[in-house]
Amino acid sequence: MVALAIASVSLAFAITEPRVALPVPEPGHAHFGVQLDWQHDSVEGYASRLGATPALHGRYVNFPLTPEEEKAVGEEILALAAARSAMMLTLEPRNGLASITPEVLADFSQDLTAWSRKGVPVMVRFAHEMNGSWYPWGQQPAPYIEKFREVAAVVQAVPGSTMLWSPNEGGGYPYSGGVHEAKPGTAAFAALDTNGDGRLSMDDDPYSPYWPGDDAVDWVGLTLYHFGDAYPWAENEIPAPGKLAAKITGTYKNGFVDETAVPDFYAAYAAGHSKPFAISETAAFYNTARRDGAAALDIKSAWWKQLFDPGLSTRFPLMKLAVWFEYAKEETEPTNQVIDWRATADPATLAAFQAAVPSRFVMAPLGG
Repeated sequence: MVALAIASVSLAFAITEPRVALPVPEPGHAHFGVQLDWQHDSVEGYASRLGATPALHGRYVNFPLTPEEEKAVGEEILALAAARSAMMLTLEPRNGLASITPEVLADFSQDLTAWSRKGVPVMVRFAHEMNGSWYPWGQQPAPYIEKFREVAAVVQAVPGSTMLWSPNEGGGYPYSGGVHEAKPGTAAFAALDTNGDGRLSMDDDPYSPYWPGDDAVDWVGLTLYHFGDAYPWAENEIPAPGKLAAKITGTYKNGFVDETAVPDFYAAYAAGHSKPFAISETAAFYNTARRDGAAALDIKSAWWKQLFDPGLSTRFPLMKLAVWFEYAKEETEPTNQVIDWRATADPATLAAFQAAVPSRFVMAPLGG
């Protein structure tokens, strides 16, 4: 069973010591986080099921925040303060990067300062998966970098807050067919054509055009899921051994795809820039519309065994955070089908997950 406090961390955090950034766990340890579906779940509800409170809870918001979101996040911050846990706040500029004005940044600075004063470390993940073609901020490297740096200047000025740079893992890049893919003849297309062959393909670097600079980045991370073996991702398939690590290092290959042109993200951005590394979203695909293929427990347990494998922390010593995506939601691929990514909803899956989380993953309360 997961214990309430699994491991110590290198920097103390307590309600009586507010405005302290998320500590980097000691060697061999990493924070356990959950990307929580706040509309249907809560800090207390998830902790009650798991038997432990994660060290970090993820939250998506529009950016700029709506008044309703400001109120909701403020309430959630209070719950996290009581639990002595952190928040990963994902800012989504749904109206485009140009919507982020000085006035928006000033308002966010006030919000972030108020939340920080409650004693909750806030990790800001701005415009995540910016290398994808599915978001309004996607595949626009120059304006993305400009806005990331503007947001970082605000965030890093607030004690207790940090910036996470988090692209999508590069398998399948440039994710052709998305609404917001870079178009030939544009400045964005030219910047993304890193090998200069006049086209965008997996031979182009999916990460470097979006790098905002060492000074603007505190943590680096990846969105990294098991979606199945091949497009269109409808079948329930058990992940191949070693797939998670291969996705991080750009060495994944199976009978359907060859992703070995993708750079080694960990070597380039965690080790290469001396940054703590986060698997900022992860889970394993289970299509609830299908009754064939592998069972949900078999798929999910095969994935979390890779995530919790002690060899992963040995191979990637700067991996200091892993965030499980605890959602069941309709995905665009496969169209109009609900994918259940959760590890705690089904009793059998929950029991197996509880038994699997290793003691080196840090839970709340932060600082012991």
